[in-house]
Amino acid sequence: MKIRLICVGKLNEWQRLAATDYSERLQRYIGFECVELKEEKGGRKDSPAVLLKREGARVLARVAEGERVIVLDERGRQFDSPGLASLLEEEMLHSGRDWCLIIGGAYGVDDLVRKRADVCLSLSKMTFTHQMARIFLLEQLYRSATIIRGEPYHNP
Repeated sequence: MKIRLICVGKLNEWQRLAATDYSERLQRYIGFECVELKEEKGGRKDSPAVLLKREGARVLARVAEGERVIVLDERGRQFDSPGLASLLEEEMLHSGRDWCLIIGGAYGVDDLVRKRADVCLSLSKMTFTHQMARIFLLEQLYRSATIIRGEPYHNP
């Protein structure tokens, strides 16, 4: 099983350092790849809905057949850390399908992307930038891997 993260938007220097740190930690446990797509720039003439549609089409073009798609969305289901670890472990043990996690850009994700999702996941009731959501998600995936392995990173 592998995990692939498709995300819209770039990180600044300190965010990239944090994301790289957690990505490298995660790769010790499971195959991981991050695909970073450029944000759509529309200027004044394009509405957020038009930009979302364009980003959504580019995101969906990167989703492979048979992957379990998990979209980060503020309206999604919330898990605690052991719950996310349990979801990941269940997938590893029983289906082995690769995971494709998706983080949209500043305006979120298009409805077509949301409809393609097997799971919509919310990190919190609070709102985060998509850049911070990437770092938090990577940390939680790493934490999940250590929970599954019974390692002491997670202190319940």
